[in-house]
Amino acid sequence: MLASALWMRGFRYLTANGYKGKYGRITGNPDLIFTRKRIVIFVDGCFWHGCRFCKKSDGLTDSSWIEKIDRNRERDQRITAELEGQGWTVLRIPEHDVRAKAALIGAVDRLIPLLRGL
Repeated sequence: MLASALWMRGFRYLTANGYKGKYGRITGNPDLIFTRKRIVIFVDGCFWHGCRFCKKSDGLTDSSWIEKIDRNRERDQRITAELEGQGWTVLRIPEHDVRAKAALIGAVDRLIPLLRGL
């Protein structure tokens, strides 16, 4: 939904597969890649990335799930640092910011100045 909303507003991007076909693999497989601006966007699922706002994983008692989410968070930090070291600007959007239409519109409105300004 985020990709479609940005496309309809005139922003052109590549997906990780599209980028791979043109330039080779990119670290972390971002959801959207703006090559000219060197901006990548990840849409992080609230459960899988341990969203502190939604707290969907707070009730987990199975240690394997808790460890999995912790590893995902650590991987996110590592990937962000690696991409930033390569000169990319990394934007991470939580799933709850694009799930509902009103939230999606707000997220797009917040992204547009960043995409134009960088």
